Amino acid sequence: MKPTLVSPAHQPMPFSKAALISGRTPITERCRRISAWLPGVVSAAVLGLCSCSKEAPPAPPPPTVEVLGISATNAPAAVEIIGQLDSPQNVEIRARVEAFVDKMLFTEGTEIEEGAPLFKLDDKPYKERLLAAQGMLAEAKAALEKYEKDVARLTPLAAKKAIPQQDLDNALASVNVGKASVLSAEAHVESAVLDLGYCDVHAPIKGLIGAKQVSIGDLVGKGSPTLLATMSTLDPIWFYCNISEVAYLKAQAEAQRTHKQVAELPVTLLLANGAVHPDKGKFVFIDRAVDVKTGTLRIRAEFPNSAKLLRPGMFGRISVDLGVRPESILVPERSVAELQGKTFVWLVGSDNKATQRAVKLGDPIGSDVLVLEGLKPGERVVVEGLQKVREGATVQPLTAGELTAAATPTEATPAKE
Repeated sequence: MKPTLVSPAHQPMPFSKAALISGRTPITERCRRISAWLPGVVSAAVLGLCSCSKEAPPAPPPPTVEVLGISATNAPAAVEIIGQLDSPQNVEIRARVEAFVDKMLFTEGTEIEEGAPLFKLDDKPYKERLLAAQGMLAEAKAALEKYEKDVARLTPLAAKKAIPQQDLDNALASVNVGKASVLSAEAHVESAVLDLGYCDVHAPIKGLIGAKQVSIGDLVGKGSPTLLATMSTLDPIWFYCNISEVAYLKAQAEAQRTHKQVAELPVTLLLANGAVHPDKGKFVFIDRAVDVKTGTLRIRAEFPNSAKLLRPGMFGRISVDLGVRPESILVPERSVAELQGKTFVWLVGSDNKATQRAVKLGDPIGSDVLVLEGLKPGERVVVEGLQKVREGATVQPLTAGELTAAATPTEATPAKE
């Protein structure tokens, strides 16, 4: 018989005699250890199942938002237009003759009286021309005097047939030529006087003068009149603006509603820094036609400017008072949200649930904005906390007064002895 081969894994483990007597073999020891930690595992599983069965935490309270009750009111009707200031008279002072600048007789940026000297040009060549023209005039007058004496001498001789009639006719013709020469010489003298006078440049108007455009020693007036300086009158000052057809028709409709003319509407000037010009203005010019290229109408308003604060070229806005618009609805501008070119507000109903509604806005009035369509009196609009609101979600609406009262700490009641 062949011997049977038994692998080491299947060979029976040798146990010692002491282990067999005490019953602590490796197998029994392993079983004892498993039975020792098994109750702990079961207890942990039971506790885990108990913890899953606890109640969920309570839901957070609804967000607090500030609301404003809507009510109809009499809102001021006004329209604002952007424009630019300009002077009624902007006079460019130019050199009328060709000459060198000798003197500058004014201070730049100051008020100049009418007729005050501004520039002195080199007048020596023009004085010489005047003297030459005066000499030519004297010669023409002397020749005319001779011709007239010739006529006086020849006239009686021609009557007696002592001289030919042709001699008298020639003398009479010479008198006419002499008179023409005198007139021509006088014209040359006047021209020379004018050119000489143009060398003294004076202020044509009373107003504010700007910076000089030439310096002493410059040659001016050669080829074309050279700009020397510019003067402007500042009181009153004009405001030019262009308005659209729609804005013009709207202003006319509002003026008719209040039984006023557009020229009678009070106009307020708002400067670039937000300040208000203290003096009210009025419309003094409305163009006869609409510009077909831009679709706008040119309008001019006039404002007093005694303090000379307003200067030509400044930008500003005018606010035209159109009276009062009754039964108007105003909401704070911060309560209006814009999304994809549309404007809307959040409203809170009687069930304290928020809902979104589209509105049509009008002109801003201070920190508020006029609502033309979408709201009615009695509704509540969300003013603060727009980021907390969701469609159909419940909110806790509080007015501004209630929020202030809630934020004010109450005084502690003193304990009784």
